Amino acid sequence: MKAFFSFYSDALKIALQSIFAHKLRAFLTLIGIIIGVASVVTVGASISGLNTYVVDKVTKVLGSNHFMIARMAFQEHLSDDEFERRNRRNKRLNWDDYEWVRDHCATCSEVGAEVGGQVDLKQDGIEFPAAIVFGASANMVDIEDKTIERGRFISNDEVQRSALVCVLGGDIKDKFFPFTDAIGKTLKVRGLPMQVVGVEQKRGSMFGDSFDRHIYIPVSTHLQIFGRNGLQIHGSARNRQAFQATIEDARVALRNKHRLNGNEEDDFGIVNVEELNNQIDKFTSSIAMVVVPITLITLIVGGIVVMNIMLVSVTERTFEVGLRKAVGATRRQILLQFLIESGLLCGLGGVLGLLLAWGVTVLITALASITMTITIGYILLAIIVSTVIGMIAGIYPAFRAARLDPILALTQATS
Repeated sequence: MKAFFSFYSDALKIALQSIFAHKLRAFLTLIGIIIGVASVVTVGASISGLNTYVVDKVTKVLGSNHFMIARMAFQEHLSDDEFERRNRRNKRLNWDDYEWVRDHCATCSEVGAEVGGQVDLKQDGIEFPAAIVFGASANMVDIEDKTIERGRFISNDEVQRSALVCVLGGDIKDKFFPFTDAIGKTLKVRGLPMQVVGVEQKRGSMFGDSFDRHIYIPVSTHLQIFGRNGLQIHGSARNRQAFQATIEDARVALRNKHRLNGNEEDDFGIVNVEELNNQIDKFTSSIAMVVVPITLITLIVGGIVVMNIMLVSVTERTFEVGLRKAVGATRRQILLQFLIESGLLCGLGGVLGLLLAWGVTVLITALASITMTITIGYILLAIIVSTVIGMIAGIYPAFRAARLDPILALTQATS
């Protein structure tokens, strides 16, 4: 055991001495590995950051432990024929569907209703095109985890009496009431004066669509103004553990309301946050499966450069190899010596590549305000792959060094 550790410690010492004896050459050799590792880790950080960004946005929009039932709701891609079939089969959801689920979903912590519509706003010479007006029940503020910055959300009483009140998104508040408190002011929606009772905290945008262009009015008021199409039933579970059971409870309740037999498929769609997050994970994983192997090509190029330099190193150290073999070094020991050196060289390049990737992600995060997350998985991938490539790149030079005849090597080196 002592001889084992002695050999490897000496081999590591010789490898380090060889690397630091030619610092510039070693650095130029490592540039390919450094760039390759930095590319892999930076791409991985971008993909992880995209996943985190989208999941965070979805959670902000839909809330946690939240599901939605609608006439047409689905996560997966549908063919045109399947979409048309569902469009013919699925029933429009009505107010009594909402009330039925609310009264019969025993495991739901909240059941609310929401309906959307688009309208162009115009008041006092100010125009705001394509605002999204949501009719909402009072508990939608809790179901979707909305944060009200000023004032309050719609009350149950206002829903019951179809009151003309509204809660504004941040962009609409800034457009019509930029330098004043909007609470108590009036905003016309389709010619009807709506009293502002609250302002929602800004939530930003996702894929170019702003969440701050929204107006919330009582769902009963919305149905009277815009008609009775597109009603959605929203629900939430008491906790994550009960989430799937709660969705199934609501699903069964609505199936009973629609008098569907056990073998009949649902005539409505369900979307929940957990399935959306799973779809996002699959999407980003697909991107990673395509992009990461492409970036690994730069590591392979770096490995070819390492192989070339190791061949030069073997030629330069012919006398050393011959001398070591003359005093009893075996082929295996010579082979391991050069493999350790090439692996150490690429491992060092991997560490420098990680530092470069960290600097790039910090810079992008600061300049572009995009969160990039360096995960341990991509760190291990980059380090392991770079070291393995170094070992593979060193096999031929090491094998060539191990096969040198000691007498011929000493003769060539002294001639």
